[in-house]
Amino acid sequence: MKIGIVGGTGGMGEGFAMRWCVKHDVIIGSRDSQKAKEAATNYINAARQSYGPNASISGSITGDDNISLAKNSDVLILSIPYESIEDTCSRLASQVRSDCIVVSPIVPMTKTENGFVYIPLEEHGKRTAGEWVADKMAPRSRVISAFHTISEMKLKNVNLNLDADTFVCGDDPQQVTKLGGLASEISGLRPVYLGPLSLTYQAEVLTPMLLNAAKRNKMKNPGVKLI
Repeated sequence: MKIGIVGGTGGMGEGFAMRWCVKHDVIIGSRDSQKAKEAATNYINAARQSYGPNASISGSITGDDNISLAKNSDVLILSIPYESIEDTCSRLASQVRSDCIVVSPIVPMTKTENGFVYIPLEEHGKRTAGEWVADKMAPRSRVISAFHTISEMKLKNVNLNLDADTFVCGDDPQQVTKLGGLASEISGLRPVYLGPLSLTYQAEVLTPMLLNAAKRNKMKNPGVKLI
């Protein structure tokens, strides 16, 4: 499977690449293809070092510009800020294959004097990230909302079992199942289906809650797990 990560030069991109390269071909994306290629080289070297000399890595990590990787991906992860949805998705929509799964881990949040807040609850007219992506990356059925509450630091430590859940929203059961299988390949990560994409706010709003809890209670890299 070819997994493209738009905005993949950040922490989440690095973590996903190092986790999934064991079985899949991961393409790191950036507006600057050279930056993406340099990041990809660093990630694959870090993965080989972390897994050890006897590990079997059958996949790869390469870099390319965001437009090019969108054309070649079976799964497209949008590791971008909420404010970039309009511009980025408008550029990519016509390039993505019709059978490509588009994944939004995007969280619309900002920091105030009281702590982190969920923008759609604070600002009238602002939309959930998953719904906005679905409008820009039609058909809606291929858009999945997931991976909002994963710690970047834990994700990048490939020898660490995450022991966490990720909440998944999507309208097409087959696409949700495919994405769930990919999520399950990350050690200790359990995909939990919440329902259709219209419920994406229930997954997205957990991130500012976690950040506030972590800061005020001095918790390090917390996650969410249903027990």
